[in-house]
Amino acid sequence: MEILQSIVLAIVQGLTEFLPISSSGHLVVLPWIFKWKDPGLSFDVALHFGTLLAVLLYFRKDIIDIFRALLRFKQTGSSTNQYSKNFFWILLAATVPGALAGFLLEPYAEELFRHPLLVAGNLILLGLVLYIADYYAQKNKEKFQINWKRGILIGLAQGLAILPGVSRSGATITAGLFLGLDRVSSARFSFLLSAPIIFGASILKSRDLVEKGLGLPELVGIITAALSGYLAIAGLIKFVERASYRIFFWYRLGLGLLIIFLWLAR
Repeated sequence: MEILQSIVLAIVQGLTEFLPISSSGHLVVLPWIFKWKDPGLSFDVALHFGTLLAVLLYFRKDIIDIFRALLRFKQTGSSTNQYSKNFFWILLAATVPGALAGFLLEPYAEELFRHPLLVAGNLILLGLVLYIADYYAQKNKEKFQINWKRGILIGLAQGLAILPGVSRSGATITAGLFLGLDRVSSARFSFLLSAPIIFGASILKSRDLVEKGLGLPELVGIITAALSGYLAIAGLIKFVERASYRIFFWYRLGLGLLIIFLWLAR
């Protein structure tokens, strides 16, 4: 595997894992467009480790506060008070639908769901749903009020991400907006929710990486995905503080139409 290809795929993975534009969709379409060979499962695992590092680094203080709240520790000046003692368990419960979807449907995701036209349709359709959610969520004021109901419903939305083109962050952010969260809070919960699902997927598939060994392409992929993922998290949170998610609909629409055009041309 060429190092340049490794860098390109890692940048795409890091950015699209957290921006609501579908990482799996891009990673299906890019090799298809450029006729690259499938880099293999071990490289895919390496990229997921990179994005996991991005979440853990950016939300390191929040993660500590979540465990402080769980153990009922308090610290003056800490942001712990934004987390209830149940938040940890809500986060785990919200992870279950996505984990079940991945376990039950992964064989289909690896074959049947990877058709370019299906990716294009998912990009456009779920982009439109995000547009509508953002339009009706302009007046949402609730900041990070995550209860059991909201957590489970957002978790159910995360299960849709098994379909390439849907976008894990897009589905969870959209659900958060429909459930009354403001734009920033929807993004923050989406990113925190990604940590256990990415961690679980990486551990389950880590055998492939261990068997093959950590080569230079995998190492470059981990570092690059971590850097681009961190920038994507920080950038999106800053962006939605003053703008809307609707720009991502236009991106998804354009990419979906481009895929359809290229498929018809071929």
